[in-house]
Amino acid sequence: MGSSLVNFVVVGVQKAGTTALLDYLQDDRAYGLPDVKEVHFFDDETVDWPAPDYGPYHARFDWSDPALIRGEATPIYIYWPRSLERLAAHNPAAKLILMLRDPIERAWSHWRMETSRGVETRPFSWCIRQGRARLFEAQPWGVHREFSYVERGFYGEQVERLLGLFPREQVLFLTADELRAEPSATLTRVNAFLGAPASAPVEHREVHVGHDLGGDLDPADAAFLAELYALDQQRLEALSGVRFL
Repeated sequence: MGSSLVNFVVVGVQKAGTTALLDYLQDDRAYGLPDVKEVHFFDDETVDWPAPDYGPYHARFDWSDPALIRGEATPIYIYWPRSLERLAAHNPAAKLILMLRDPIERAWSHWRMETSRGVETRPFSWCIRQGRARLFEAQPWGVHREFSYVERGFYGEQVERLLGLFPREQVLFLTADELRAEPSATLTRVNAFLGAPASAPVEHREVHVGHDLGGDLDPADAAFLAELYALDQQRLEALSGVRFL
């Protein structure tokens, strides 16, 4: 087992359909998925990264069938510092899937999730403006697992880092809208990318984690974020061909 490597990783983004994708793949016998939804190995700051022990990571997978295509989905990897570098050091040949969603919708959904969990107590308007300062009080400095509503949406910056570590042909870009609207066609792309046999057609399914609060996004907040993301969206389009705003 020590020389075995995980074949693919869904590296992000949070609130962009990664749970649904994993749910579909669990029904496909070609894949060997871990015993938890998100493994959170490469973003684990307690690991001795100068000399990492991959045993706990590999233990999440069943290695009894060598024919299985093994992979996992931990959406924070695209955002969390050094996660992609650690993944590249572990397996530079890994295939990566990056699921994307309109960054404004993503931020709003992220905030509603954290609010429903009781983690967030401030209004969205405050969180995307003054609340961003909370990230400079966090460790590691400048990032936060819960309060990163705005920062996780700078996809162009994150994709640039990703493509600096992995060749473009090892990365598949998908959108949450594609998976929702055309699940069979999207899964056909995923299987072709990962080298799995074509899967049978599937029906659309909604997969949720937790319960989002109701309410509507304030148009002023949406306009504020659209302006904030404008340049990064240009960078994303140039790198991936994907653009939302």
